[in-house]
Amino acid sequence: MDDHPVVRRGLQSCLSSKERLRVVGEAADGDEALERARELKPDVVLMDISMPRLNGLEATERLRKEMPDVKVLILSVHNNREYIFRIIQAGAHGYVSKESSPEELLEAIESVHGGESFFTPEIAQAALSQFVSHGGSTGTFAQLTDREREVLTLIAEGQSNKEIANHLEIGVRTIETHRERIMRRLNIHSVAGLTKYAIANGLVSLESRPPGNR
Repeated sequence: MDDHPVVRRGLQSCLSSKERLRVVGEAADGDEALERARELKPDVVLMDISMPRLNGLEATERLRKEMPDVKVLILSVHNNREYIFRIIQAGAHGYVSKESSPEELLEAIESVHGGESFFTPEIAQAALSQFVSHGGSTGTFAQLTDREREVLTLIAEGQSNKEIANHLEIGVRTIETHRERIMRRLNIHSVAGLTKYAIANGLVSLESRPPGNR
């Protein structure tokens, strides 16, 4: 699942040549990825992080809740520690860089399909370091509810309280309450700070931000 057609075609060409694999579908954004997964019921989903409408990590969390038997392998250019930690929190079974070789990608797919996780030694070390730095916990991010993460994502994407309320079909006052609670829990008291936090934790990407808000 990737929002770049050229990347999807390249992946399909690469994977279709493998006798042990069958590509059953593709999607351009997180919402479509969920729809296609429900329809096709794949064994393994390759998921990018930076996608429009619904990013790959949020899509992974929802997919894992709805279809726990489906294995999710993140395929992305992001490799900083915060992203790796969020990948694990989202329930993904592994991570492969877009710079990896076709052989490594195939190995990763077969590993997660077989019930194992797949992280390169460098990525595993980064995740472990992040875990240790959080004192063995998932940190403040884990304190947010699903709704608060959703609101935080929309705030970071530059939407106003009214726009968020319309999008979620709830009252503006409720959004204001969520915003206040998020700021208090994260100890962040500006939209710029919330945006930086959301990007660091993989909720939004720089590509999803309006040009004037980058």
